[in-house]
Amino acid sequence: MVDFVIVTGLSGAGRTQVGNTLEDLGWFVVDNLPSELIPKVTELARFKDGGVTPVALVVGAKKSADEVALPIAELKASGARVRTIFMDASTGNLIRRYGESKRRHPLLGDFGTVEESIDEERLRLAPLRAAADMVIDTTDMNVHELRRRVVELFGDIDRDNTTHVTIMSFGFKYGMPTDADMVIDCRFLPNPHWIDELRPMTGLDAPIREYLDSFDLTKLAIERIESLLELLLPAYVDEGKSVFTVAFGCTGGRHRSVAIAEQVSEWMRVEGYEPRVRHRDVEK
Repeated sequence: MVDFVIVTGLSGAGRTQVGNTLEDLGWFVVDNLPSELIPKVTELARFKDGGVTPVALVVGAKKSADEVALPIAELKASGARVRTIFMDASTGNLIRRYGESKRRHPLLGDFGTVEESIDEERLRLAPLRAAADMVIDTTDMNVHELRRRVVELFGDIDRDNTTHVTIMSFGFKYGMPTDADMVIDCRFLPNPHWIDELRPMTGLDAPIREYLDSFDLTKLAIERIESLLELLLPAYVDEGKSVFTVAFGCTGGRHRSVAIAEQVSEWMRVEGYEPRVRHRDVEK
């Protein structure tokens, strides 16, 4: 079965960078593909080392989401495995990028300013974003961080487990992750930040975990979280969901969320999953 990834989203949000990274990983990449050619792209698959080379299609839409959504539906109907990535970023960040690159937004001819063009494109592509298998928000990413994220997601596509699970931690003070399927707030747990000797540490350090584990509430919460995931994960696999991200948050993303994310990921490995672990804000 040919493995397809459709990379779409806002202009300037990183579509081309994702395509370049996938190409480095051995994918057959077609950038700036006219959306009407998507259903015909099965002919682009090439055999490599006795297997089928996965294909990445980087596409945009100027008029409406249907330009991309309808051809994707046709491609899925052909029996191919298709995943979609929607690239997003804040309007202010995109304006800055266009200013630095001196490039012209593709809708600028129809609207008076870059901001208006971005807002219109965001509105037109909202259905694509809602239907995407994953959303990658590059507002706070540089090109190196984006590359690492793509490698995390697609660097081992040959795994038997077709659902890629990511366990991440984050700090609410830095904003909620936009690519999370499930967010669990860990701020109900005692905060090690208020213990002087624990404050400089992170949830990766044993004393933080020992402190949290000393509370019955922590043990009970982890048991309930694991029971919930034990129910949900097989269902997501059966439904063919390609990416599932569970995000654990605390105030700063350094102590509680990191420790709980690590414990849950250890349990998942015992259960036969291979989660990727990402601590977004642990160094902030």
